[in-house]
Amino acid sequence: MNKILAELENRRQKALAGGGVDRVATQHKKGKLTARERIEVLVDPGSFEEFDMFVTHRCNDFGLEKASYPGDGVITGWGTINGQPIYLFSQDFTILGGSLSETNAQKICKVMDMAIQNGAPMIGLNDSGGARIQEGVSSLGGYAEVFKRNILASGVIPQISVIMGPCAGGAVYSPAITDFIFMVRGSSYMFVTGPDVVKTVTNESVTAEDLGGAGTHTTKSSVADLAFDNDVLALREVRRLLKYLPASNRVAPPFSKVHDSPVRVETSLDSLIPSDAGVAYDIKELIIKLADEYDFFEIQSDFARNIVIGFIRLGGSSIGVVANQPKVLAGCLDVDSSRKAARFVRFCDAFNIPILTLVDVPGFLPGTQQEYGGIIKHGAKLLFAYGEATVPKVTVITRKAYGGAYDVMSSKHLRGDINYAWPTAEIAVMGAKGAVEIIYKSDLGNQDKINEQTKKYEERFSNPFTAAEKGYIDEVILPRNTRKRLVRAFKRLEGKKQMNPWKKHDNIPL
Repeated sequence: MNKILAELENRRQKALAGGGVDRVATQHKKGKLTARERIEVLVDPGSFEEFDMFVTHRCNDFGLEKASYPGDGVITGWGTINGQPIYLFSQDFTILGGSLSETNAQKICKVMDMAIQNGAPMIGLNDSGGARIQEGVSSLGGYAEVFKRNILASGVIPQISVIMGPCAGGAVYSPAITDFIFMVRGSSYMFVTGPDVVKTVTNESVTAEDLGGAGTHTTKSSVADLAFDNDVLALREVRRLLKYLPASNRVAPPFSKVHDSPVRVETSLDSLIPSDAGVAYDIKELIIKLADEYDFFEIQSDFARNIVIGFIRLGGSSIGVVANQPKVLAGCLDVDSSRKAARFVRFCDAFNIPILTLVDVPGFLPGTQQEYGGIIKHGAKLLFAYGEATVPKVTVITRKAYGGAYDVMSSKHLRGDINYAWPTAEIAVMGAKGAVEIIYKSDLGNQDKINEQTKKYEERFSNPFTAAEKGYIDEVILPRNTRKRLVRAFKRLEGKKQMNPWKKHDNIPL
């Protein structure tokens, strides 16, 4: 027995050592934590249990028979975050560059299967050189097995990817399927083909950072949701995100006791909307003042900033927020903002998270660039997402709600449950000036008449009452009372049950 125990301890120490002292030191010099250090930061203290610590690869080609390490370059297991069970894998770059082998993939697939079966979030900490070239198709097959499980888990359990080093080639498609992607500035990158291949094929010279760094993917491509300055910050924000998410699609989002009154009145909101309709304001101020304890977890903050998405709590309940941002492009919907919001709405609906929509939208952004970019289909994605969503949906129109954009932004007609409007709301086909110039085109030379008709149009439509008279707005509320009305509305909607017609799956315009 003593001999076996000694052997166990010896093997355990080899596994804990990773790729050795020198490679660990190199990892630290790059400003990166090791795979095990990342797990320690991520999970609750003492909660992590590892699987398959002693697994080694089975390849004997190209010198790999002399390079075998316990664990084979990835650490897998389960633990808890904020007391909630989670499953994870953490790629170890100190062992063969964290490259994916057949056995390495099998380890990842095992914990993914367990996460799906047990209804718990799956977290991937990515730091890998990609497929293990020496294993050829076996490595490629391993990636496909992981992709398959990402697909099957989609909409079943939350999947979070944290890119903490290289993630290139076929490896990028696993994170791409997951629900959220976090990156680390300066040390992580994602691309299908690297700078050298790009140079060879297209003759373009580009750095790895410009091609696939955190800045690129959070501002231009929207591949990543958030970027952080170091590993610790990224992992702590994963912990924070999970506070808003349910364990699976079979349970409600976690409820949190808060020290904030559900009937708190925010008098400052009465003056949030400028008297001049052409003057912008910051919609984030409204979101923060509505939220429990003024806490807002924003997603994709640096991409398509004309729309804001993220999570708050209202009366302790997790709520997804979608809001037009008047400070950017006047809050117009465009290709990027429509895609951004549509994916978020679908995530919330998949995981039983109610949706709050704050509307101040003058319409869709005009121009050839938008039309050629497919604004028709991309705008339809957001419309589709809201229309199919069966979770509780509450909408507040703060100012403008013009044209088709009024319909798209969770209107009553798209099965909005409760639709409020502030007294400053304007619900119409378009602004008064544009409408009058169309309706009274023959009188454009008579400015006095145009001014008179514009005034009449404003009196008729530049208010929320026409829509309220038709039942499209449930109530016109005072801005200061918005928080307590929202808390009450979502509380009353907790028992909502709504089913869509049976279908194998929908065919959302991709």
